[in-house]
Amino acid sequence: MVTPLRKHTAIEQGGDEGAPLRYGAIWGDGAARAADARQALRAFLGHARRIGRAAVPSALAVDAELATSEMITNAILHAPGPCGMTLELNDDELTITVWDSSTEKPAPKKVDPRRIGGHGMHLVHTVSDKVVVALRATGKLVTAHLSLTPNQKGTAFGGSAFPAFLPG
Repeated sequence: MVTPLRKHTAIEQGGDEGAPLRYGAIWGDGAARAADARQALRAFLGHARRIGRAAVPSALAVDAELATSEMITNAILHAPGPCGMTLELNDDELTITVWDSSTEKPAPKKVDPRRIGGHGMHLVHTVSDKVVVALRATGKLVTAHLSLTPNQKGTAFGGSAFPAFLPG
């Protein structure tokens, strides 16, 4: 089930223009696809622009797509049952939360360029300013926080995961 974007727009509902914009999607067992999650993120960011929100910088949008893809892929691969995603945009930050039915806490693996796979959480941590994992009795929430303003890492936004993987 995917909730239409207009249901999440505080401005269109007469709310505060500074209120966070939210979007949520839920996928049944086996129905989630990373491509659908990335499409939902792109639609969400486009909707934010159409209702007068400042455009998310393109570098941050690319990082957000990477984080979304990796987090949904982890839910698909490592958790049986349904999963979902919540996006929230405010003046300072974009948050991407993915929930699933696994109670195992994901952890970044040591980087090994010879290993195929297993880089997802490392990438999420690299492009995000902060990653929070909340375990629940029925699963977990993984939230990536991406700042819309320059950060303390010395990069414009979150940082880019790509240079570490380019051939040297």
